[in-house]
Amino acid sequence: MLLEVRDLRVEFHTRDGVAKAVNGVNYSVEAGETLAVLGESGSGKSVTAQAVMGILDTPPGKITGGEILFQGKDLLRLGEEERRQIRGAGMAMIFQDALSSLNPVLSVGDQLGEMFVVHQGMRRKAARARAVELMEWVGIPGARERVGQYPHQFSGGMRQRIMIAMALALEPALIIADEPTTALDVTVQAQVMDLLAKLQSELAMGLVLITHDLGVVADVADKIAVMYAGRIVETAPVHDVYKAPAHPYTKGLLASIPRLDHKGRELYAIKGLPPNLTSIPSGCAFHPRCPLARDRCRAETPPLYEVSHERGSACHFWQEALRG
Repeated sequence: MLLEVRDLRVEFHTRDGVAKAVNGVNYSVEAGETLAVLGESGSGKSVTAQAVMGILDTPPGKITGGEILFQGKDLLRLGEEERRQIRGAGMAMIFQDALSSLNPVLSVGDQLGEMFVVHQGMRRKAARARAVELMEWVGIPGARERVGQYPHQFSGGMRQRIMIAMALALEPALIIADEPTTALDVTVQAQVMDLLAKLQSELAMGLVLITHDLGVVADVADKIAVMYAGRIVETAPVHDVYKAPAHPYTKGLLASIPRLDHKGRELYAIKGLPPNLTSIPSGCAFHPRCPLARDRCRAETPPLYEVSHERGSACHFWQEALRG
């Protein structure tokens, strides 16, 4: 197993109280496999990824429990220098806002080349040449002429390609892509996702794709983990989720996707708001918004019930959700 997250728990200590951002998350990724982690803003997707990468802001964030096994090694037991050696070479992250993630006062060539200078001791001239190769690899035209340009001189789609090139520079075994298509138009979104899938196939990497949009993962992911209020509420092979979701929250997310055959109809939206993480509702956290909610849901936190092989749902009434 390439990556295995076991019972991970993360808290943030704020003025309003303790926010339980991640509450016992479990998931795994094998080499060459794509896991899509879905959910609304505040569900814990990005915090889980930051904990895996070792870039969680501490304080106020704190990992209070669990294990993160990467290639069989528990990352939470390593020192900071060991974690730093793994970042970039073993695993890398693509952030959602390329413009704010790239350094505005350094050329893209210097930023790409720095990976080789720091991790491989390469001379700067050779690192610059490698940066050009990376830019060509991710489909940036005129790479040799543009390697000295700055992030603001590239379009949003091109900046995202540079972020992908930076993440892939040292050919890591695992990539975490945090909302890599945010703020891009539909055509560029498709190009970025196709590029990720192509490069992943070439390198046989594991990929964790974090998104709130079920529409962008249908043709890319192998399996899906749906998060709500810091917990995984459904996990399944991707086609099973689209065919018949086994949790009311997943069903609501699917119903929210605009469809061509629903032209003229009002777009569906899940009623209510995600819970405040400093005061998560008792029982099932989704029950205030759930059409299937009953007294048991308000009193008893559902485990991740086994729906079938490789499929689970944290809903007491998953059979009813599956049928509906």
